[in-house]
Amino acid sequence: MTRLISPTMGRWTARGVTGSVVRSVAGLVLGTLSALVEMVFLVLAAPVLALRHGRPLPQALPGSALRLARIERLRAAVFLGGDGAGEFTAGRALRYLASRCPVGLLGGGALTVLGFGAATTTQVLTGWLRGEKPDGIAATWPVVTYLLTVGTLALFLDVVGLAAVVALERALVRRFLGLSERELMRRRIAHLSASRAGIVEAVDAERRRIERDLHDGLQQRLVALAMLLGRARRSGSEELYAQAHEESQRALDELRQVAWRVYPAHLDDLGLEEALATVAERSALPVRVRCALAARPAPRIETAAYFTVREAVTNAAKHAGATRIDVQVAVVETESGPVLSVRITDDGVGGADAGGGGLAGLARRTAALDGRFRVLSPPGGPTLVEAELPCA
Repeated sequence: MTRLISPTMGRWTARGVTGSVVRSVAGLVLGTLSALVEMVFLVLAAPVLALRHGRPLPQALPGSALRLARIERLRAAVFLGGDGAGEFTAGRALRYLASRCPVGLLGGGALTVLGFGAATTTQVLTGWLRGEKPDGIAATWPVVTYLLTVGTLALFLDVVGLAAVVALERALVRRFLGLSERELMRRRIAHLSASRAGIVEAVDAERRRIERDLHDGLQQRLVALAMLLGRARRSGSEELYAQAHEESQRALDELRQVAWRVYPAHLDDLGLEEALATVAERSALPVRVRCALAARPAPRIETAAYFTVREAVTNAAKHAGATRIDVQVAVVETESGPVLSVRITDDGVGGADAGGGGLAGLARRTAALDGRFRVLSPPGGPTLVEAELPCA
């Protein structure tokens, strides 16, 4: 068992950041083109809207608005990380297009400035390297310092502007094309009802498991112990008393195992890190635990994280055919706030069933805390079990 305590465990990698930037730029380029189309559509639709005087709109107008809005929502979801759920009316679609069109043109302007600056910089540097004076500008230290300072400030302002446009795009999609308050409330109620039913089912399943452990294990040992003590009392045999003593020790060990499976007392006393270390020590496979927590999470979050790791490690040891297990626990920042990220990976054969009893119970426990739970286990492996539990 190896325990590595790292100061940081960020989710972002250089490749991930680069991919996000490229997608955002592509989304803004497409958004600029679509903004031009929407501007033409709004100019043509304005007289119809102004002169209708209570008359119904032509069918082509609401249909076109809905199609354009759906395309925009898809673009935002694919390239900008926007929300892609919810139904909306033609009226909301028209308001969205009217609000979004200037934002798209603003993004196009920022991209144009960025491209012009990059082209100008390339032209000047290329000329200096050739020994030329582009536009009569010589490569002196004061000139280079001035252009470098101005260029850096202009680049910073342009990048900040592009980031603001991306944020505005997402906000407009949520405001006009996202789920309505009634739909959000309905989904929230359905989610709470499902999670409550899942918790009740999980509790019942846990009770049945505890009863089975007591009946098939500890109860049988106690029966055997009683029989040994009866025989020893009748015969006065020291050997039988010794056997009874050994059987009582085994019964006591099994009772401790049952109590540990129900709830580990040292989780409350020593915290999540030490509790996970105990899980690693009891595992039949080598387990490496990386834990980076500046402070202890709330008890309910800590308990859910502990049982997630324990169940995943137990499943991997029993069914995955793995040779090692890696556990990573850290607090990471997301758009909705800080979450406790719990990731368990193994190098086994894969094919884990996310709907199986143990993993399904973890999913219900996570859902009850408004968290996210997923299992990735393609045939041939590896298997990833991940839970994200809100810290707030």
